[in-house]
Amino acid sequence: MFPLGSVLFPTMVLPLHVFEERYRQLVSDCLDEGTEPEFGVVLIERGSEVGGGDVRAMTGTVARIVEAARFPDGRWALGCVGTRRIRVSEWLDDDPYPRAEIEPWDDPDPAGDLTSQVRDVTQRVRQALALRAELGEPSGPATVEISEDPVLAGYQLAAIGPFGPSDRQALLELPDADSRLARLGALVEEELAFLQLRLTMDGDEA
Repeated sequence: MFPLGSVLFPTMVLPLHVFEERYRQLVSDCLDEGTEPEFGVVLIERGSEVGGGDVRAMTGTVARIVEAARFPDGRWALGCVGTRRIRVSEWLDDDPYPRAEIEPWDDPDPAGDLTSQVRDVTQRVRQALALRAELGEPSGPATVEISEDPVLAGYQLAAIGPFGPSDRQALLELPDADSRLARLGALVEEELAFLQLRLTMDGDEA
């Protein structure tokens, strides 16, 4: 397991610079011949990525290593991609690195046609990203392609949307695409109202 200060969603890319000794060992073990090059990623809810002593979320995502380069001093540069959602059943000893018993947590098939919800939330997320860029705020690309599959679309929109780690973790923990898209819609409406207020205030000051 690799606890991080950010949330990984299925389908999303995760670049990592691995310098801490215990995680160097984790990467080496993952890349051993005959071993799946995968590890679990969970959000650190309190604490630091370095040194241990953190409080970790119980829901996360499996990351698959697709690119790996080792530096002469033993550090690693990794390119990973999120593959599937998991739940932690039990945390084990952190020796030689964080480990846990996990179980898969796949999304069920949507109960109905969510095409219009995906389209509407995608449009609103793109609008929020464009407004953040207009305000000079850090922002993801507003033109990124979003899947037509509602499960994948929900994860993609949660990853690129203007949300903090706690909101992203809450989105990851929702049981299905229906509830995830509904929550995404509510979150992005709150963000749009805040951004539009800021734009109005900036215009008044000018």
